[in-house]
Amino acid sequence: MVEAFVGTWKMTSSENFDEYMKAIGVGFATRQMGNMAKPNLLFSIDDGVISMKSQSTFKTTEAKFKLNEEFDEMTADDRKTKTLMTFENGKLVQKQTWDGKTTTLERELQDGKLIAKCVMDDVVALRTYEKEV
Repeated sequence: MVEAFVGTWKMTSSENFDEYMKAIGVGFATRQMGNMAKPNLLFSIDDGVISMKSQSTFKTTEAKFKLNEEFDEMTADDRKTKTLMTFENGKLVQKQTWDGKTTTLERELQDGKLIAKCVMDDVVALRTYEKEV
């Protein structure tokens, strides 16, 4: 269940994120900041509403949502997306749609780590987080 994601997660590795940011249309300067940022992810649940906060020295963003209900999201790179969060096969799946484009971010727990898989067309980035105790 989604409750397993609750807590604070610290990024420990990031692979191919620059290529992913290019694929979704992020400009050079913002990509440089995005590549340097090592965000913490904070998940909480309050009365069925899930909060997913990304905190870094570059920017802090927060999305509050209910599963299976589309919402408007302002991303860290200032895209205005229609976003749908679902929970499928143990994965928290985030589907963002904007300007005729779609990207998917899948988050799952493996061996006590949170693995975020960011997919845009044929570009895949992996970001790994460890839970803070």
